[in-house]
Amino acid sequence: MRWYTCTPIAFRGGGEFFTRDSGLVCRGLQLIGVESRAVMPGERQEQDHADLIRTEFRNLESADWWRSHELDGVVLYAWGSPQYRKVAAAIQRAGIFLLLNQDNGGLISPLAGVRDWLREQWIHTGQGRGAPAWARCGLRVFRGVSVGLFLTDPRRAAHLRHGDVIACVSPKAAEYYRKVCRYYGGADLASRVEVVPHAVESRFRFADGPKRRQVACVGRWQDVVQKRPRLLMETVGLLVAADAGVEVVIAGQVTVELDEWHRSLAESSRRRVKLRGLVERSELAGILGESQVFFSPSAFESFGIAAAEALCSGCSVVAGRSVSMASFEWFVGDDSGTLADADDAAGHQRALKQELTYWEQGRRDAGEIAGVWGERLHAERVAAKILSLQDAYAARRKGILNFEF
Repeated sequence: MRWYTCTPIAFRGGGEFFTRDSGLVCRGLQLIGVESRAVMPGERQEQDHADLIRTEFRNLESADWWRSHELDGVVLYAWGSPQYRKVAAAIQRAGIFLLLNQDNGGLISPLAGVRDWLREQWIHTGQGRGAPAWARCGLRVFRGVSVGLFLTDPRRAAHLRHGDVIACVSPKAAEYYRKVCRYYGGADLASRVEVVPHAVESRFRFADGPKRRQVACVGRWQDVVQKRPRLLMETVGLLVAADAGVEVVIAGQVTVELDEWHRSLAESSRRRVKLRGLVERSELAGILGESQVFFSPSAFESFGIAAAEALCSGCSVVAGRSVSMASFEWFVGDDSGTLADADDAAGHQRALKQELTYWEQGRRDAGEIAGVWGERLHAERVAAKILSLQDAYAARRKGILNFEF
């Protein structure tokens, strides 16, 4: 078999590209014996791996170009964006099975659910207070119910119709997508929506051994709106002050604010909070492998790859309960985490305390957590699910044709 993955944006094509998203799915397909390469536009770069194809963007919109590669399937990472509809159309015209990856939480339109969609608009303004925040939120809502409903949504639907499978990264996102697809394409389009999570590298796994009473946090802490470093600092400060036996490891760029906060902690707390800065992937795997709990203070995540890596490493997960954290509702199932009852430092600290208590009581098992989520998320398992969806689609089409005959 021959499957390619494609993203229509000219990212760097070195080793980092192949640790996530379309690059990692390409690797997963290779692991299960499928001939696979990744495709991106642009000029070839020095760091590009040999199994990356660079081409002119116009070729991505050419059915003849895709047909020339004699492919069984393509996984397209184009977010259902209207501007990349012609890429999806070209792959479909070439007669290639097309899986459209949707890297978001599913609230792409008011049609996905008005109440949840409105809540997400407020969250994406930064949850500020006062007239500017309400004005920004109002502008987002106005765009969504005007340009969004009457221009963007129909064009997105046209893109989605080219796909054989519309792959959402979590069950909740798939639920939202089915509502939108049912509106624009009836039961047929809605039936193409499937859950295909983002892949996780196989290095993130649990090797038998003791877990430390340790909480791991990973993020781009310079992104104050999404990653919420202020909430991180307040929550961790409460936790280490109340629990003299817990340690916290924070990975990611150390900002001025993080450094000043860390130096302001009491000596007994500061010794147990480690700012590791930017870490290599192997070092991150070690941190997650020895930690009991992973904590995400994010306001929103399309998926949460760091949390997924933690689950495969045998950590349980703590995060806020929010419509904009759709994957985390899934992540905490199967005795693998807790969502905070209130989206503030006290609420997140209570959730962390509860998870640490569950570990102490033997109600969390690293091997079980890693086993369940590794089967779902490791790259070779995601690749195998993609192939199974192709088989299921072919069987369904055969059944339809036989029935029509």
